[in-house]
Amino acid sequence: METKENNKKLNRYELENQVIFTGFSSFSDAENYIQNKGGELVEVAFKDGNDNPQITSEAGLIEKKLHYFVEAGPEYKFIHSSDPGFKQYADELQKIKANQDKTGPEERYFASFEIENAEDPIIVIKNDLLESVTSRERSKYLKHADVYEIGVSTAK
Repeated sequence: METKENNKKLNRYELENQVIFTGFSSFSDAENYIQNKGGELVEVAFKDGNDNPQITSEAGLIEKKLHYFVEAGPEYKFIHSSDPGFKQYADELQKIKANQDKTGPEERYFASFEIENAEDPIIVIKNDLLESVTSRERSKYLKHADVYEIGVSTAK
């Protein structure tokens, strides 16, 4: 894997006869990449807690026009920073953390700053309770989750 392709934060994977780019911040970003640089949309899966991409269509990302999805069993829910409910969850987490820590207002501000500025944050819910906050990249290694991302495939 190689990152920061063309001054964007994309991951680059070389397979036998193709190069796959992932890490797009939205489905439309992947479409724009194709318009500007060529290639074709593909769905990429990362399974078994590793960073080895597999071309698939299991999650239906292309049909659903999604850029990211995680399947880790019925007890888990992964909320990506681009999901509509993310801000609400993040705000609630900040309130809970501030109450538990019994911090002053300036410390609560910095706690809020941490979640809002974490790299592509993902909130992990297990059985309707907060499990953790992680990054999109680290979600590939959690609990043997199947992580699906939209990608762009180009010939080598």
